Amino acid sequence: MKYVVTGGAGFIGSHITKMLVKQNHNVTVIDNLYTGKEKNLESIKDGIVFVKGSILDNELLEDITEDVDGVFHQAALASVQDSFVKPDEYNDVNVNGTENILRLAKKNNFKIVYASSSSIYGNPKRIPIKESDDKNPINPYAETKLKKEELAVKYSKMGVKVIGLRYFNVFGEGQSKEYAGVLKLFLERIRNELPPKINGDGTQFRDFVYVEDVVEANIMSMESKIDHEFFNVGTNTSITILDLAKSIIKFSGLNIEPIFGPELQGDVKETIADINLIKEKIGWEPKVMLEEWLKEIVSLKKFNEV
Repeated sequence: MKYVVTGGAGFIGSHITKMLVKQNHNVTVIDNLYTGKEKNLESIKDGIVFVKGSILDNELLEDITEDVDGVFHQAALASVQDSFVKPDEYNDVNVNGTENILRLAKKNNFKIVYASSSSIYGNPKRIPIKESDDKNPINPYAETKLKKEELAVKYSKMGVKVIGLRYFNVFGEGQSKEYAGVLKLFLERIRNELPPKINGDGTQFRDFVYVEDVVEANIMSMESKIDHEFFNVGTNTSITILDLAKSIIKFSGLNIEPIFGPELQGDVKETIADINLIKEKIGWEPKVMLEEWLKEIVSLKKFNEV
């Protein structure tokens, strides 16, 4: 099959790209390297076509999607805090860039699997969160994700095959500060034998999902017979930020305590995914749990992998 991965030099996009190459697909990556890094694709650079460019460049997009079977759309600006400062830029890249791809999918008849986000739910009224629950974004980044979903619905009614995956907190090798950022920051401090710094009181809890499991959710969605749906991609488990810090300290063997800073603006209090829908329709479920991965990374000091 012939695929395009937008944002393919980024954290999740590069993992998707590597798996597609491993499966012998024909892969083109488009990335403007704003947050993506070419080194993320170093091991497979001879097995892909890399295009440095933006999803706002319609002509370029048209050229590389002309005869593809599908697009894994991962390109986005993804920092919640940054989105408060640059709301217009976030809207332009995340919303208008996505519409460019949807428009071309209608024209060239390819399927899209794209990165949505659990942030669209805001602070949920019930846990675990179902796909049908209320959408109440509490920051500009999350608002762009909800607008993308509205576009996906609109284009699906025109016959475009599009699946949106609502990622919860994605962690794994090569992660950026935007995805499960707290984990990367904690590990950086532990590597330097400094105490993890918690924003707020640490009672907020998160559903952390492993990047390779997220890759599998993307590929299974693309290969499925389903034309249009939104799926939660999480684990249906959670850990508080305080317990996360304590676990990392325990695995490190250091005699330190976490320290606390002010709460972050636009930070959601609690997330746990109900994943029954994706299990039922796609047959996907997570395989790697946070605790076992953390234990290996911290106790064996594999910090460079994060």
